[in-house]
Amino acid sequence: MSGVKHPAPPKHQEPYLNRELSWLQFNKRVLAEAQNPAHPLLERIKFLAIFESNLDEFYMVRVSGFIEQFEAGVLESTPDGLSPNEQLLMIAENAAPLRQQAAEVFEKQLRPKLREANIRLREFEDLTEGQQGDLSEFFEREVFPLCTPLMLHPAPNLPFISNRSLNLAIELADEVGEVRLARVKVPSILPRAVRVPGRRSDFVLMEDLIANHLDHLFPGVQILGSYRFRVVRDADVEIRELEAADLIATIEQSLRLRRFGDPVLLEVGPEMPSRVRRLLLQLLKLDEEDMFVVDGILGLEVLWELAKIDRPELRFPPHHPYLAEPIATSESLFDTVASKDVLVHHPYDSFRTVEQFVGSASRDPQVIGVKQTLYRVGKESPIVEALLDAAESGTQVAAMVELKARFDESNNLVWARALERAGVHVTYGFPEMKTHCKLCLVVRRERGGVRQYAHIGTGNYNPATARIYTDIGLFTSDPEITQDISELFNYLTGFSRQTHYRKLLVAPINLREGILERIERETERHRQDGDGRIVFKLNSLVDPEVIDALYEASRAGVKIDLIVRGICCLRPGAPGLSENIRVISIVGRFLEHSRVFYFRHGGESQVLIGSADLMRRNLDRRIEVLVPIENASLADRLLTEVLEPCLQDNVQSWELMSDGQYVRREPAAGEKPMCVQTYLIDHPLSGSLFSAPRRRKRRQAD
Repeated sequence: MSGVKHPAPPKHQEPYLNRELSWLQFNKRVLAEAQNPAHPLLERIKFLAIFESNLDEFYMVRVSGFIEQFEAGVLESTPDGLSPNEQLLMIAENAAPLRQQAAEVFEKQLRPKLREANIRLREFEDLTEGQQGDLSEFFEREVFPLCTPLMLHPAPNLPFISNRSLNLAIELADEVGEVRLARVKVPSILPRAVRVPGRRSDFVLMEDLIANHLDHLFPGVQILGSYRFRVVRDADVEIRELEAADLIATIEQSLRLRRFGDPVLLEVGPEMPSRVRRLLLQLLKLDEEDMFVVDGILGLEVLWELAKIDRPELRFPPHHPYLAEPIATSESLFDTVASKDVLVHHPYDSFRTVEQFVGSASRDPQVIGVKQTLYRVGKESPIVEALLDAAESGTQVAAMVELKARFDESNNLVWARALERAGVHVTYGFPEMKTHCKLCLVVRRERGGVRQYAHIGTGNYNPATARIYTDIGLFTSDPEITQDISELFNYLTGFSRQTHYRKLLVAPINLREGILERIERETERHRQDGDGRIVFKLNSLVDPEVIDALYEASRAGVKIDLIVRGICCLRPGAPGLSENIRVISIVGRFLEHSRVFYFRHGGESQVLIGSADLMRRNLDRRIEVLVPIENASLADRLLTEVLEPCLQDNVQSWELMSDGQYVRREPAAGEKPMCVQTYLIDHPLSGSLFSAPRRRKRRQAD
């Protein structure tokens, strides 16, 4: 980032916590799981890889946005009172030590543990002569053809350095003694952890192998030194939909532009001399605070390769989701949902129920239509394949494909074209808003006439993430809810201007008002009856208006428990402001992703689930849906079998303090350890709804 940034005096941050610091605190909790000795070794390695992936995306999206604001002279402050300039300084001050801590976690904790497990990352120079010879042959045969040395300085133009790429900067001396700087990119198409010949679990890093064969790339040239560096670029390319007649063409152009976003972060090893650092910063137009000096591995994504080693004893035991008999097939699922609503809780309950629900559109002759929203479906999608089969079998199929789902645009384009070729009615939502809701509507012709069945979820129709994200889905044939969804699809796919829904809360139409009204209603009930309670489970809590309503409820005495996985800008436990609010975060084997909103409602539990987090973007700039759980028994079960176990967790949960720091919760003296995710593996929600599931033996690691 060009320009001079000067620190500002710290500001008092009441009543809101800073969003970016809160996010960094979340990633710090992810890093803590890499340090957690209760986890199997390769799972700890995965957490470290996830930490870096998170941090990269944070810089690619959030930091890049602040840089653009700063360079454009934007002075607007965030709710906690910081300018873009102050945000950037604060992020740099907190993120760089966190990244170095991650490097130390690997070097001091995980690398020794890997050695104990006979998995070694070795230095090329420490190998035997025979092993070095074998790897040199591999370099000549496989690596050398992919390496392209490019001159960085002096050069008429800076060669493009791709996003998240790992590189070697090489200082060379020409024939008259002038120093030049070249660059070699570490090929990303090959595994970066190169197996040592004859050693099943010994590896050298590709950058080490290249660094030891630079004479092959620069024959006859004096090599003064080679130094690792890594570049992260702006990936939040703005899609200017309002100016584009063809949204697909705009998305394709934006995907191409994303590759060439401005640099936002430079990572270097400590071996790089200051003169080379200064030159790279100058070439990339970055400042000192836009650089991390990392004493350890650059690019921790290589740890995904190590995590795939065939050592099942070093991983979590396999998890087999529960599938209740009454919903095990699409026929039994429709029969069951015709008589009562059904809740499923993934990954504890099988995602097969959702796949069968959509798949019935091609297999069930009674199904005459299906409508579906698609946000993130993945490269392989049984859901989309089922829609293709349904269309080809003559069923009427409509799909709302969100092309603006960040980092999934390319996948969604491929699926959208396939759906169109199969005859599906494909629409792409609204140019100014993302469609983030998770809806599927199946229309069946039955004996009594046409009947509609719906699935409303908190997570994407993606079988891969359904195995590792915790999400809740509702199957219902409630005529008012299904009619609401039918009318919402008309809004999404046509030119309807629906402004009223019977039971759904839909953003940006009535969701914000619906949540605020329920908070205010609970506040008034508590003032009258003294038994108010609110429990929210969500990913992020940022919206100031909702936070202020929760503060007012707390001042009235309402007991409020918030289970917020990631960002939380609400400051709990502040005297006179939020003394009755507790905030916890759960970070564990599965990614907590479900959104649940519980209100005691005078003893009659009122619960909603859906796609929306409490952020301005979700409430005002996205199509989101919350659906009420009308069945009182199901509403109570969500409290007692999902929310309360989360609140009882004392193994994988953290509590937010009023100063913005998180403290890991631990069992009190005489208290039993309680890991909610392990508990829910043994107590899946659909199991309690239909029949007692087979209990699995608890792991001692809990």
